[in-house]
Amino acid sequence: MSEKKYKSLVKIKKDGRLIRDERVRGKFMLHRNGFGFVTPLSVLENLKNPKDNIGKDIFVPADCTAFAMNGDIVEVKIQNRPGRARKEGVVMRILERAVKEVAGTFYARAKFGFVVPEGKGVDEDIYILPENFGGAKTGDRVAVEITSYPDENRSAEGRVTEIIGRKGEKGADIKTIARAKGKKFDYPEEAHKEAIGIASLASKNGVFSAKARKNDKWLDARRDLREKRIFTIDGASSKDFDDAVSIDILKNGNYLLGVHIADVSEYVKEGSLLDGEALERGCSVYLLDQVIPMLPFELSNGICSLNPGEDRLTLSVDMEIEPDGTIVDHEIYESVIRSCERMVYDDVSDMLDGAAERREKKTGSEKQVDDKRFESLKNRYENIFDDILTMGRLAEILGARREKRGSIDFNVGEAEIILDENGHPTDIRPAARRCANRMIEEFMLAANETVAEHFYWQSAPFVYRIHETPAADKMQELRTFLRGFGIPMKGNPEKIHPLELAKILKRVAGTPHENVVGTVMLRSMQKAFYGTDCEGHFGLSLKYYCHFTSPIRRYPDLMIHRIIKEYLRQVPDEKRIAKLAKAAERAAVYSSTAERKALEIEREVEKYKKCEYMEGFVGETFDGIVSGVNNFGMFVEFPNTVEGMVRVESMEDDFYDCEAEKYRLVGRGTGKIYALGQPVKVQVDYVNLERREIELKLIAEGKKKVGKRGKTNGNSGKAGGKRRKKK
Repeated sequence: MSEKKYKSLVKIKKDGRLIRDERVRGKFMLHRNGFGFVTPLSVLENLKNPKDNIGKDIFVPADCTAFAMNGDIVEVKIQNRPGRARKEGVVMRILERAVKEVAGTFYARAKFGFVVPEGKGVDEDIYILPENFGGAKTGDRVAVEITSYPDENRSAEGRVTEIIGRKGEKGADIKTIARAKGKKFDYPEEAHKEAIGIASLASKNGVFSAKARKNDKWLDARRDLREKRIFTIDGASSKDFDDAVSIDILKNGNYLLGVHIADVSEYVKEGSLLDGEALERGCSVYLLDQVIPMLPFELSNGICSLNPGEDRLTLSVDMEIEPDGTIVDHEIYESVIRSCERMVYDDVSDMLDGAAERREKKTGSEKQVDDKRFESLKNRYENIFDDILTMGRLAEILGARREKRGSIDFNVGEAEIILDENGHPTDIRPAARRCANRMIEEFMLAANETVAEHFYWQSAPFVYRIHETPAADKMQELRTFLRGFGIPMKGNPEKIHPLELAKILKRVAGTPHENVVGTVMLRSMQKAFYGTDCEGHFGLSLKYYCHFTSPIRRYPDLMIHRIIKEYLRQVPDEKRIAKLAKAAERAAVYSSTAERKALEIEREVEKYKKCEYMEGFVGETFDGIVSGVNNFGMFVEFPNTVEGMVRVESMEDDFYDCEAEKYRLVGRGTGKIYALGQPVKVQVDYVNLERREIELKLIAEGKKKVGKRGKTNGNSGKAGGKRRKKK
């Protein structure tokens, strides 16, 4: 839209004088209701990592957006309206289009077609001429290139460039959500060919690259650990194994913990096509039964993966640990291993729990692991059974030491979504975090800290994992919230110690409001990010920390592997150090952005599948707890982690006001309060799959709500159970 059209809107007078207005360039974000917000570029450029922009953005009314789309860079004219604290503006020009492609569902008509875009980024359908259908049929999931943008006279137009999945095809919904966020599953052809060539050559050379074969000192630098008892422990569905562990008891009684990480840098060379694509992706994205890999499967699941019985190149960290958990010595070196077992968390957890139960002489009725399963696992893994028990003891020691120093252990429930053979959700439950999961976490934390501290004192260019101290105002809000539960928070909000927050989480562990307190506390924290300065990790209460243990699925790990190997062989000269520093800075920036994008996609897929699951429970009632409040209503979470909203307009017994600072809704007439952590009974009223919304209705106390089938729901009080088939 032209500036001329908006002149009447911006000439606002007060006392006969024209109010001064200004123009600002910024990033436009579209709300689903048509209005939007512009964040000034000056704000975005000065952010070290994403922060809350409330008060810094500019509100744009729905009729003043000039048809800008999500992410567009625009020029906005500020309207300093009298009596309004918030800045408002009018989009005058669209400087740069962010949306060049959309993904969505295609529908064909007699003389035209259209695509309903996936997600919240694009609010209008895309018009498709017949010659641009690209073979798509109604119901197909497609990618569309925008050929013309919307204006006052016409809708956006485009052409189908790819059929992501045919109507009803398994996994097409997840692929479309990812594609709508700009993530592609397939690798570019040339980079993929490069990966195939590398994997083929490495396999032919017995895992060593051709370059390594020609350079004997590279081979001599590797320690041969192929006869050592080393094994991986991962999830049952995992296919890329980038970490393995070993354990020994030294003559002095100390533990020798070995953490052995896939040496991806041996194959993904600096400056290659493969490296460029990995940097762009930043990390692998795990979407239930699918994965968008950082590296092609030929590497991630093949030559780089620490598969059992196969020789693999690794970077190893040996840590000598005293019986109290103090790491007194360490060594970092290049190695080659041959994993003797591919273990899964549940089997290792059953061995550890089973052994503990038998030490405590629990009876059959008290045991979680029955004798038959325990003996079967013990016999099956006889070669490493003692190692697993030793690792279990060491993990407990490391965990106790971490707890003592004040490391915060959030136990916020994550969802495990079970899909059937067609990709539809059949059950949702809190994800298990058993003793084997925690054990591997402890070992990886120890390795990451050790590596970060070692190279900090080497003054090497590096990529650190940084978690800043929480903002004082956020801590004050948290203190107010906790007071509502009768929980005191000691210390100065400006210099809060993580130990105090860890104590609060321990205090609420096992209570009905554990998840709510953990969630609010987590939201009060800064977001962790990657940087080249060693600024510490608040949540872990560590001065030195990095990500070293997952180079198959995280680019920062791959970047620092390159740095580590250079310093192990020969300290680089100043010119090379400067180049590495520049590469580390670039990796930190790209990886922080990629990580945020990956989390966004993962959450979007999870919300979609939760809504799809709950479509089978419309009309049924459940017990839940209040997990959030705002001016529109309150969120209610079920024990299976599914969350829906009770809107204030549906609460017919009173008019409710939101007291945000106290995290509650209060009835004007009755004084009735609905606060965070409060148990409530609700009915699933409506599910909007496109908007990822689950609408709930409150069930009054003492009242039984009758479902649509004309009877009281048998699942009342449960968190789902088996999904009901739609009729």
